[in-house]
Amino acid sequence: MAQDNETTPNADAPPDFESMWLRLIHMLIIGVLLSMASTLLGIMTVAQFLIMLLNKREPNESLAEFGTTMGVWMAKAARYQTGASEVKPWPWTELD
Repeated sequence: MAQDNETTPNADAPPDFESMWLRLIHMLIIGVLLSMASTLLGIMTVAQFLIMLLNKREPNESLAEFGTTMGVWMAKAARYQTGASEVKPWPWTELD
């Protein structure tokens, strides 16, 4: 039985322009979020250093865990931005 090419998506077909424009919008939003995340990472780094300085080299566990989560998000965002993945990071998917 022959398949109808109009109703069956073809994996080899180039993406339509509408989906590429939507991807561009997502990429711009993610780019702004990455910039904000980078600034937040700098603030967290200074805060964690000061905490460790005053707390006998013991880091704040909550801050360390948040840094780990943010690092995972930044990696997912970078993979989407560079086309290595089609999976968009949070807020479009779960934050792991």
